[in-house]
Amino acid sequence: MALPHAIIKPLLVLLALSLIPAAALAQTRDVVGSKDFPGIGRFAGSVISGHQVKNFDVARMQAAVFKDGKPSDTPRLEGRITRIAYRTSPGPSITEVSRNFETQLTKAGFETLLSCDTEACGGIPFTEAIEALPIPQMWVDGFNYHYFSARKSENGREIYASVIVSENNRDIYAQLTIAELGAIENKMVDATVMEKGLRETGRVALYGIYFDTDKAIIRPESRPTLEQIAKLLASQVALSVFIVGHTDSQGPYTYNLDLSRRRAEAIAEELVKNYHIGAPRLRTAGVAHLSPVGSNASEAGRALNRRVELVAP
Repeated sequence: MALPHAIIKPLLVLLALSLIPAAALAQTRDVVGSKDFPGIGRFAGSVISGHQVKNFDVARMQAAVFKDGKPSDTPRLEGRITRIAYRTSPGPSITEVSRNFETQLTKAGFETLLSCDTEACGGIPFTEAIEALPIPQMWVDGFNYHYFSARKSENGREIYASVIVSENNRDIYAQLTIAELGAIENKMVDATVMEKGLRETGRVALYGIYFDTDKAIIRPESRPTLEQIAKLLASQVALSVFIVGHTDSQGPYTYNLDLSRRRAEAIAEELVKNYHIGAPRLRTAGVAHLSPVGSNASEAGRALNRRVELVAP
């Protein structure tokens, strides 16, 4: 017999908790490379338990409560997305932490879109639509939380913010998400530039191929760069290349090594399948974060390190 939805959620949380190392639960300092969002800050006594910045990504925020268990206003936001999770030791309440974030965002010029508690928001279905960082970075109890979202216009661009605050084992968890809307940066390298790089230095770095987070699935906006690789190879029928995947240092080495390899393989498969490039002309490799071109201690450096390179044999 199937378990009721209200029972499954707590069981999954308890299972996840049992699998988390004690060191993760005893975190007493900010995660490496993390920082507060400028002008917003954190609740006193909190530590950053999770930190993610994407120069261009998609975020979905709730601008209205759920109706009949379904979203009623969920804008799709494209641009620079920052997600910061905080853990606060026992003492303050969900309401106290929430109100402090709301006050700070209001002072920063944000206008409220939605402010609601558990039942008013929409209960568990509402939290399932929140793009929270994974456990143990962030915890969301579908039976006890507060949500706030807001927006502002600054220097001709729109910025959205949301905060979800919940509790686990008396610790208060809060996730701040900031979406700074903007067009994708043109990182296209055309066939001529690729040929020049291979001829002069034996390699060329490509930043116009995009993947789903932590996956080897090529996103549609990668097509222009793939077309230019195909154009280069079609114009030089004797040319063969290595396709080499690179990551930043976030995550375990063995995981990044496998991910970078699979991404390189995905590009080769795409070129063979949809651009009719002969498979023997494409060899693949992944090197994880062993060949950085920037410092992995900063987001700017990590962004440079997340790349694909074409390398001459």
